[in-house]
Amino acid sequence: MKILGGILLAIGILMLIINGFNFTTKEEVAQLGPIEINKEKEHSVNWPMYIGGVVAVAGVGLLILGARNKS
Repeated sequence: MKILGGILLAIGILMLIINGFNFTTKEEVAQLGPIEINKEKEHSVNWPMYIGGVVAVAGVGLLILGARNKS
């Protein structure tokens, strides 16, 4: 439980710092013999800041619960 709590805490803190990321995909539009026409499309993945806070709080809760179970 402590390991999962630590992982969730780290992910939550990263989600609070980094609000999203972008990536690009390449699509083939047409192919006319040896000539190819490609299109690059940019995608973005964003999440609200409160999601990072919820994940971090869940991680802290698991850390506390894991320490309490050991005693």
